[in-house]
Amino acid sequence: MSGALDYLKERLHELDEQGLLLHPRTLDGPTGARARFDGREVINLASNNYLGLASHPRMNEAASRAAAELGAGTGAVRTIAGSMAIHRELERRFADFKRAEDALMFQSGFTANAGTVAAILDREDVIVSDQFNHASIIDGARLSRAEIKVFPHKDADAADRLMGETKAPGRRQLLITDGVFSMDGDIAPLPALVEVAEKHEAIMMLDDAHASGVLGKGGAGTVDHFGLHGRVDIQVGTLSKAIGVLGGFIAGPHHLIEWLQNRGRPYLFSTSAPPAVVAACIAALDIIRDEPERLDRLWSNTRFFKEGLHALGFDTGESETPITPVITGDEEKTQEFARRLFEEGVFTPAIVYPTVAKGRARVRTIVIADHTDEDLNEALDIFERVGEELGLL
Repeated sequence: MSGALDYLKERLHELDEQGLLLHPRTLDGPTGARARFDGREVINLASNNYLGLASHPRMNEAASRAAAELGAGTGAVRTIAGSMAIHRELERRFADFKRAEDALMFQSGFTANAGTVAAILDREDVIVSDQFNHASIIDGARLSRAEIKVFPHKDADAADRLMGETKAPGRRQLLITDGVFSMDGDIAPLPALVEVAEKHEAIMMLDDAHASGVLGKGGAGTVDHFGLHGRVDIQVGTLSKAIGVLGGFIAGPHHLIEWLQNRGRPYLFSTSAPPAVVAACIAALDIIRDEPERLDRLWSNTRFFKEGLHALGFDTGESETPITPVITGDEEKTQEFARRLFEEGVFTPAIVYPTVAKGRARVRTIVIADHTDEDLNEALDIFERVGEELGLL
């Protein structure tokens, strides 16, 4: 084998020296409030499994039954021979969940974002995007070849100015934001941004990955949280976080969905989701409807854990949701913090550049509905002990 890729060894060494090299841990068994990683049982504060559905018996049963009855896979993309009745059932259910005309399932939340932005705009158009938007939005914007303008985080006035500066006859404008920002846990000022979009007759697009199942009545998301139904053109979501499985979706008007069925490249060129995945997602929506106490427990756990971290003196930034960063700043110390927490029984990985800006390194904690008071009190005790050991408190 040639040494054509040997330059990557040096780059990996540089990442390691800067405290930026990632070392993913291996999950041994099902995920949950407590789980085994690398052979060690720990309190799991690293999962997006907000409602604790990923291993719910009803979902496991639905997945097993669908695989037995419909097969392990579909054997084709949706537009050729891989579109099953169960896919359309899930899409109808998600449209109802989001109070939209229609919905379309993608293979992931990432491809839903990237594929949609790239499909609806041309190089003559403009995208106005929050500086902390998800990487999938950034990639979709680049793929669209439209002009990209970035406004300071959550600054609706700056977004308004950029929309005014880039407006031109015949030019389409897209204003796009996350609903809940994945690294800081804060919520977008959606009412103000919707007003900006309406003022400029722009498309309003919302990535609701971390809000679906978490914010709003019954977990309907950021639009419901602010009472803005009918005023957001495109809602993006994931099926891998609160829903607990895999995939993404777009919710919006029927003609948008039909366009994406014809021009959404990830949808067109990827094999459709297997029946077990789709059936488990449908079961998740049933559980969210039937067990509203899960959402209540998620938020009571969130308040309890945030208050505990604040009482200890940790910096949790502007978090308003179950995503609660503990910001330490220094990359190498953050890596050490995460390592020592794991050794003491808490799994919450280090988040460093380029996922967050240099100097804003943190461990990101996420509580879920299934954490008990005992879990969270033990986790807080470990945070205090390790924080004092490393001089963070």
